[in-house]
Amino acid sequence: MRFDFTDLLKRFTSAVEAADGNALAGLFTTNGSYDDTFYGAFHGHDAIADMLENRFWGDAEAFQWDMYEPVFDNTLNLGYARWVFSYTSTMDDSRGRRVVFNGMSQFSLSNGLIVTYREVFSAGLALTQLDMDPARVDTILRRLVDKHKNDPEWGHHIDFRGSPGL
Repeated sequence: MRFDFTDLLKRFTSAVEAADGNALAGLFTTNGSYDDTFYGAFHGHDAIADMLENRFWGDAEAFQWDMYEPVFDNTLNLGYARWVFSYTSTMDDSRGRRVVFNGMSQFSLSNGLIVTYREVFSAGLALTQLDMDPARVDTILRRLVDKHKNDPEWGHHIDFRGSPGL
């Protein structure tokens, strides 16, 4: 029997849109991790539920998340989907602003549960729509670059032919 990745995506996005941290966390293994571009990595059910309810829904509301063109490899237990995501900010400096951006997600699974969730999107595109102070945007984007400086997959790209690096 083949795994229904599309159903998992529907439950995943529905939990986010409904601010249901327990439903989202229940899609992960006990020690599963959600690596969010803005908020960082969260490990385990309690941390994932808290991330959704107090970080996502603490800074925004009216979430919409549509997944497109899902692909799942049953041998590797690895799935990908491209998406469009949106929310309305509730942060003091951008209250009421609607933010829309697209990206890609990677889901590593075990026995139908998420072991690791990762995403890739243009954080600059999202942050620009919030109309934040440029210095704050710069700080956030530099933090995202710093996160990757020690990533072994980035290493030989950073040090390519004696370049000065990041």
